[in-house]
Order: sequence, then structure tokens, then C-alpha cells
Amino acid sequence: MLDLTYDTPAPKVIAGAQHDWELVIGLEVHAQVATAAKLFSGASTLFGAEPNSNVAFVDAGMPGMLPVINEGCVEQAVRTGLGLKAEINLFSAFDRKNYFYPDLPQGYQISQLYHPIVGEGEVLVEMGDGTARNVRIERIHLEQDAGKSVHDMDPNMSFVDLNRTGVALMEIVSRPDIRGPEEAAAYVGKLRQILRYLGTCDGNMQNGNLRADVNVSICKPGAYEKYQETQDFSHLGTRCEIKNMNSMRFIQMAIDVEARRQIALVEDGKEVVQETRLYDPDKNETRSMRSKEEAHDYRYFPDPDLLPLEIEQAWVDNIAATLPELPDAKKARFIADFGLSDYDASVLTAEAENAAYFEQVADGQDGKLSANWVINELFGRLKKDGDKGVTESPISAARLGQIVGLIKSGDISGKIAKDVFDIAYTQDRDPTEIVETEGMKQVTDTGAIETAVDEIIAANPAQVEKAKQNPKLAGWFVGQVMKATGGKANPAAVNQIVSAKLGL
Repeated sequence: MLDLTYDTPAPKVIAGAQHDWELVIGLEVHAQVATAAKLFSGASTLFGAEPNSNVAFVDAGMPGMLPVINEGCVEQAVRTGLGLKAEINLFSAFDRKNYFYPDLPQGYQISQLYHPIVGEGEVLVEMGDGTARNVRIERIHLEQDAGKSVHDMDPNMSFVDLNRTGVALMEIVSRPDIRGPEEAAAYVGKLRQILRYLGTCDGNMQNGNLRADVNVSICKPGAYEKYQETQDFSHLGTRCEIKNMNSMRFIQMAIDVEARRQIALVEDGKEVVQETRLYDPDKNETRSMRSKEEAHDYRYFPDPDLLPLEIEQAWVDNIAATLPELPDAKKARFIADFGLSDYDASVLTAEAENAAYFEQVADGQDGKLSANWVINELFGRLKKDGDKGVTESPISAARLGQIVGLIKSGDISGKIAKDVFDIAYTQDRDPTEIVETEGMKQVTDTGAIETAVDEIIAANPAQVEKAKQNPKLAGWFVGQVMKATGGKANPAAVNQIVSAKLGL
């Protein structure tokens, strides 16, 4: 973890009828591995293809078809583990998890129970209020995704699309370190950010490429600390798993409503049953999906068609050497090198593309001024124009950097710069050329400014007397001079000359 000091956020407390209760949350995040082919076949992973068009014989469970490991998926899993500061297991193996899925034709899922490819790691989750939670990662394992059952195409029949069947997933399992709904959403957001920086998952939650199973339990204040001391789960309540969450907002809502359901049960003298539940956002409630199976219920056993994975440390080291600068390190560097606030650095490093754009703007320019223009002017305009991303910006980073440079040199004022930005953004023109050809250069000639000030003072003797009695009214003269010069006068020079002429 970076050498940064944070306070730990307080746990979420919900008042019951009899006691206060705290939340304990762990997440299993399923991230689709960013590869062109599936985990054990050469079929495409392209989203949006015609149903059942991305299916190889092994995905369809055809007799005699054997899985062949995709090395690219293994590399991406290792890369992810390294990005999460996790232990990479040089020996790992695949197991069969036996259960019926109508859209998994093999009749079992190939996963990793006993020997996952990645061991313990950590994620620092900042809450934006000066607090942060260090969430421990228990493991990351590779497994196949299932297909998709379609129930709304015919009133009497269901259809099956096997395009997703066999797509590689990384299941990232956290420890029960998360203590509130907001923390859970922030954890998923931070994990998504890191995966996108690494290029191992695109993080598209709408397409189901990143989704979370959320384990929720409750305990009385003080019980969690006993668990931390002993690692004895008996100090915590019985957990329930909320399946397939793909929205940050719904994750928070589901946790809150499930915790309150459990509190009501316990305070009514009933037991919480360990089970898998689904969240219904329309009714804002969770409902039972199935009783929670234990590992032995799935009859896990080593997959006989796949040899164990034995990878070399040199290969892992080569992958580590190609890791990009990750969000926490980049944020710390932006604060140190550019003098940015914690907030501005967080906004600019939220996406790797945003950070790269900002660095190009700030190259050789004022860092804080560059940040203000990227965050306020550019991001604001992109959002207004259909919530576009920075990669779709009509104005290049180099040109925005030119505008920042023109402000810093005094050639244009901040007000003029907004007009220059608008022209450069909409007309694809060079900012320096705009300033020259449109006559937008700032007036810095003190003689010309003095002349304008003298004219305004001479024409408004009553206002002069008022300003001498109340110096705050000098701003009126500054405004009049700016208006007379078409906004081109240097504001600092105007202020100085007005104050001198009025004897303030």
C-alpha cells in the first residue's frame, strides 16, 4: 500500500427496535477477462453477436470435445493479481463444479476451488472524506461464464443463447472487511478502475462484464472487533448472498434493505437462513433464490481434462515489468508534481484516458490552471454534448494546453480564454491563430488602459466621490473599463490603475 495516512471510516450502524446493529459485507466480483477468445476454446467473446454464433463445440458440450487453456486469460489473471498487490501462485489447477444450469451444456462449470491462480492481495478504497478502507483480497480464480436464458420472446417457451458460455471470468473474492453500503459501492468502483487501468477487464457493468455477488450479515457493536482478533466467524451473523448486482446504486440499496430484513428477523426471535437471494429494484426488496450450497454440495473434483498450471517466476516478472502506473500512484504523483488538491487529482485519475489527456495539457504549463480547464471547461462541455468521453473531445490536449499557456503568459484573460476555447472546440482551429486573427489578444499596454480609466473617471464624478467613501465601489470602474476595451484589458493592470487614480 502507498505510504499515505487515512482514518478508517466508521461502520454503518442501523438502529433496530431493540439494539443498534452493524453491517459486515464481503463481495465476490466477477470480471470478464479482456481477451478475444474464450477460456477453453477459440470462440469469439464479441458482445452483441447474433445468438449462438460465438459457440465452439466444447462450449456446446459436444461429446469428445476437450478444453484447451487460453494462455492470454492466464496472463490477464496474473496481471490483475499483480495490480492488486497479490500473491501469484506458480501452481494452480482447475476443478469441476457440478450443478445443473440450462445454459451450461457441459453440465458442470470449470472453476478453481482448491488451487486458485492468485492468492491474497489488497485494495485501498478511499471514501472522499479523508477516510479509506484497506479491503483484503482473499483470492482470484479463473472460471467459465454460463450462457443466457431468454424468457420474453415466446409466451410458452424459453430460449438459450450460448454466446457467453465459456467466456473467461476472474472471480475476485474479498474478505468481509467492508462495513457499509457506500463502502461496498466504492470498493467495486475502485476495483473497476484498477482493472480498466490494467486492461484486464473493460468494466462494462451494463453488458454484464463486471458484476458482483454481495454477502451481507449483521452483528452487534463490538462483535466485529472480536472477529478481527480471532478470525472466528461465529462472532458475526449468518450471511446471505445477493446475486448478480451490476449497478453501484442498486448494490447500496440491496445491502441496506437486506440488512434491515435480517435485523427484523433476529429481533423477532427468528433465525437468518444462509441462502442466495435476488434484489428487486422495483419493489426494493430481496427475495430467496435458493438455499446456499456448501462446496461439497457441488461435488468439486479436479478436472481430468486439464493439466495443472505451472508457470515460471520469470514469466510473472516479465508481466510485472509491463504494468502501467496504477491509480493510487498516479494520484499521489499528480498531487506532488502538479500541486493539485486531493479532489482534483481523484477526478483526473478516475479514468486512465482522462489522466493521459491532462498530462498532455499540463506539459510545460501550470498544473493547477491546466486541471481547472480540463475538469471545469472540457469535462463540463463534454458532459453537455451527450456525456462524451475525453477520447471523443473535438479539442486536442495540445490545443487546450496552448490556451492555458496563453492565459499564463498574459496574452489572453480567463474570460477571453473561454471564447477562444469555444471557437477551438466547435471549429477545430488553432488557439494561437484564433487570438491573432480574431483580435482577441489582451491589452497589456498600461498607457492605453490609463487612457480608458481617465475617460471613465472624468465622465462619472459622482461615482468617483462614492468610491472614495466606499472603496468597494471601485469595482464599478473596473467593470466599465473592461466593457470599454471589449474585455481585452488585463484585469490585474486595470485594478491597479483604477486604485491609483482614485487614491484608494
